[in-house]
Amino acid sequence: MNIPNALTLARIILVPLIVWLIITQEIAAAFVLFLLAGLSDAADGYLAKRFGWQTELDAYLDPIADKALLVSIYVTLGFANHLPVWLVIAVVSRDILIIGAFILSWILSRPVAISPLLVSKANTLAQLVLASLVLAELSFGLGLEPFVAVFIWVTGALTILSAAVYFWVWLKHMASYEPRPAPLKSHREPIKTGAGSRVRTS
Repeated sequence: MNIPNALTLARIILVPLIVWLIITQEIAAAFVLFLLAGLSDAADGYLAKRFGWQTELDAYLDPIADKALLVSIYVTLGFANHLPVWLVIAVVSRDILIIGAFILSWILSRPVAISPLLVSKANTLAQLVLASLVLAELSFGLGLEPFVAVFIWVTGALTILSAAVYFWVWLKHMASYEPRPAPLKSHREPIKTGAGSRVRTS
């Protein structure tokens, strides 16, 4: 367990606390913890690359932490009528489809390598910015409604686009995937050398 892994686990632990704070109308506290979660995401990524602390565990935990945080907040803000329902459905559906495709490819023995696309990174950034704007406006009333309105449509468009791109990449992978050939087995055949005698060759 290194520092990036610990930061990722801490981000996962923060998810239910942030959701609870939003539900109990402690929006300012939720906003502060959300910013801390975002900073921890940037910190663990920097440390992993700077000191070579990348691990297979973090490769799986980091996207899980990001999605758990964003999906939970979007669902909570949607139920509280702070985000449009169609956007919440799009965000949740996209992640369910990607996870389902990943599991299906694994079941069919055609595993897909985990490599976030550029459009996916842009989508995640837009989701983070939108959630931050909404929480900041609810906390401090900064007059950010015009920016929130713009980012709702930007986030919605990127969510749909990234889902389509991932689906296309997944279809190409499933259509072109060639399993590794089975290893050759060594056979030993008996060779007759004379009257009833046998010699085995490798």
